[in-house]
Amino acid sequence: MDVVRKWGPTAAVNLVLGVLAVVPLWLTALFAASLLTAGTESASGGAAGDLVGWLRLLLPPWAVLIGLWIPANILVRRGTGASGRRHWGVGAVLLLIPLPALVALMYLVEG
Repeated sequence: MDVVRKWGPTAAVNLVLGVLAVVPLWLTALFAASLLTAGTESASGGAAGDLVGWLRLLLPPWAVLIGLWIPANILVRRGTGASGRRHWGVGAVLLLIPLPALVALMYLVEG
């Protein structure tokens, strides 16, 4: 029970922020996919224009997520008593859990 009391706030904060992280993570996946297909003809013109457009799309959601994630984890880290490296590692893994869970749910619902 002591583990739940210590790590519960960390898990809750990072899982809730993980739901918000779906947007920047998904956009980053789309960006990576567009890089893989960059060799094909594109109607948008050039690679430099595409990169600037992607940066305009990616930077705001990542800035919001990081701006929320770092202060929230600083606040909840005090209660865990864990080392900084362990806390931030657990927080990062918990942040990533909602995206694959959502993708799996989409496949289950789609049938």
